[in-house]
Amino acid sequence: MASIAGSSISMQPRPFAKGSVSGLKLGSFMNQGRSTLSFTMRPMPARLQICCAAKKETVDKVCEVVKRQLALDNDKPITGESTFLDLGADSLDTVEIVMGLEEEFGITVEEDNAQSITTVQDAAELIEKLCSEKSA
Repeated sequence: MASIAGSSISMQPRPFAKGSVSGLKLGSFMNQGRSTLSFTMRPMPARLQICCAAKKETVDKVCEVVKRQLALDNDKPITGESTFLDLGADSLDTVEIVMGLEEEFGITVEEDNAQSITTVQDAAELIEKLCSEKSA
């Protein structure tokens, strides 16, 4: 059985020279004042990026439903990044969009999930998740 008595951990910001990366911290570990270990944490570049983007077909279908529900012109550009608010949708319009998506895709969107949808991409990703759960 291991035990540690009288140990302390302190983390303190350390001022850096001009041109250095901000956000680095100096940390010290002391064990009863006998030994000290210091280290510096450095940001690491992202090596792996996981993207859970919905399929283009799903996004396109969601765009069609949104255009139909909001009675938008066909030449009005809608992308995955389009927010319902930017497209002029109020809360009632958003509810109608969700109902249209449920009908179009044969799914049921719970209220807590519906409230998290703010963009076309959000809707498409939720639809794919619900469709995969439905088929499983």
